[in-house]
Amino acid sequence: MATDPEPEVAPDAGTSRLDWQGTADGGQLLAPPVSAFLAGWPGAELVSVAEIDPELADTAAFCQAYGVLPAESANCVVVSGKRGGEVRFAACVVLATDRADVNGAVRRLLDVRKASFAPMAEAVELTGMEYGGITPIGLPAGWPVLVSAEVAAAGPVVIGSGLRRSKLRLDGALLGTLPGAAVVAELSQR
Repeated sequence: MATDPEPEVAPDAGTSRLDWQGTADGGQLLAPPVSAFLAGWPGAELVSVAEIDPELADTAAFCQAYGVLPAESANCVVVSGKRGGEVRFAACVVLATDRADVNGAVRRLLDVRKASFAPMAEAVELTGMEYGGITPIGLPAGWPVLVSAEVAAAGPVVIGSGLRRSKLRLDGALLGTLPGAAVVAELSQR
C-alpha cells in the first residue's frame, strides 16, 4: 500500500511558528553560560531565541511539532578522547539529517586514539547546560567547536540554547566565527 509523501514545508515556515526575539530581550530563555557569552560577542545581535515546550526539545519531536525541516536544524554533541592521560573535549555541530564522524574526522582532529560521546552527566556539568539543549555558544574556553561544512552553508539554522525550553536561530556560517571554531568538510556522515 502506497503512502502519500509528507507535505514539504516552505523554508522558514516552521521557524515562523515560533515567537523569535533578540537574545538581549530573551535572556531568561538562555542558560547562564550562553547568556554570559552572548553579552560580549559581536555576533550576538544576529542570534534570536524562541521559547518551546521542553517536552519537545529533542530534535525529531521539535521538528515535527514546529514544522522545522531537519535540514534547518543543527545538533551539538560533546565528544571526548584521551591522549597521554589528558582528556580532550570538543563540540561537534552537524545538521539533524547527519551524524558526526566521531571515530574518523573527530578522532583525528582531537589527536586521540579513540573518541566517543561524552557521558551525559559530565557534558552537563562541564558545559553548565541542560542535556538536550547543549549548544556550541558559551562552551568552556579552549574547547574546539567543530562545525560541519553543511551547517556553515545551510543559511538559518535552529540550535539549542543551553536549556530545553528554548531554541536559538542564526546563520550556520556564524557558528564558524565562534572562539575555537573550525568549519570541517568531512565532519558529517549521512
